[in-house]
Amino acid sequence: MAEISAASPRETLLGRINWVDLGPFIALAVLVIVGFLVNPDFLSPTNLTNVITRSSFIAIIAVGATFVISSGGLDLSVGSMAAFVTGVMIMFMNALVPSLGANAIIAGMALVLCVGALCGLFNGLIVTIGKIEPFIVTLGTMGIFRALITFMSNGGTIPIDRSLREPFRPIYFGTLAGIPIPIIVSIVVALIGAFLLYKTKFGRRCAAVGANEEVARFSGISIPKIRTTAFVIQGVCVAIAAICYVPRLGAATPTTGLLWELQVITAVVIGGTALRGGKGRIWGTIAGAVILEMIANLMVLSDFISEYLVAAVQGVIIIIAMLVQRFSKAQP
Repeated sequence: MAEISAASPRETLLGRINWVDLGPFIALAVLVIVGFLVNPDFLSPTNLTNVITRSSFIAIIAVGATFVISSGGLDLSVGSMAAFVTGVMIMFMNALVPSLGANAIIAGMALVLCVGALCGLFNGLIVTIGKIEPFIVTLGTMGIFRALITFMSNGGTIPIDRSLREPFRPIYFGTLAGIPIPIIVSIVVALIGAFLLYKTKFGRRCAAVGANEEVARFSGISIPKIRTTAFVIQGVCVAIAAICYVPRLGAATPTTGLLWELQVITAVVIGGTALRGGKGRIWGTIAGAVILEMIANLMVLSDFISEYLVAAVQGVIIIIAMLVQRFSKAQP
């Protein structure tokens, strides 16, 4: 009996650990070890900084997607939306350069945040007022946004005005206390997202709507308001990512943001957020975005698998993550 009593507390402690929530961080640690074993240069500060910086775009958008998915929605339009708002921002700034000079950048940032929020509002209102499945709505807007950027660029490129390249450059290539600006921006976005999701009524209602729509409705929660707000947050996050993205390539093209929706959804799901809604994990999402970029980086450094198969690997990852979620739900 004494042996049973001594073993029980350890079993209880292990049983209390949520391995599904810890999964993304354990996977991240394993990837770091594997990366070092495959190629010691993987852990060089320069390589790690580049990997995390490149993952910032997906991480920022994925924070918004965490709200949409945890509320029971899905947004397939984020990649096309990113291309569209980037094009609008560049065209607007270029038009203002003669009158505002470098200050056109600030005006462009303000505009793109508004356009991103409006795009999210558009998606949210069609879903909630039109009562159409988010999958169908955002599949449609994905085509609309992609067609608009193709039309705006006439099938080519919308480059940023040469006079704006140098003053805009620090947004992506600059550092603060040695940390690249995109990483700082993604951390700030994640902190705000974590506060909204974990510490506010809106965050709790988001999860409640995603967990059980009928119960949430009988509890007095406005489902259209919560879901529309989640889509607006998604649009703002896409706009923030676009602001960080413009200095990197200095242009918008019809292929900008291609397949970002797959990366974003994969990052959210492997981060521990339930694809069916009811559960959101902001920091897991950030870890998921870094994991995806690390895997892509490993594929380049190792030559084990062609880098052209990155999207295929991401597809496999999202299927495995879904199987893990289903398996964990099946446990008593």
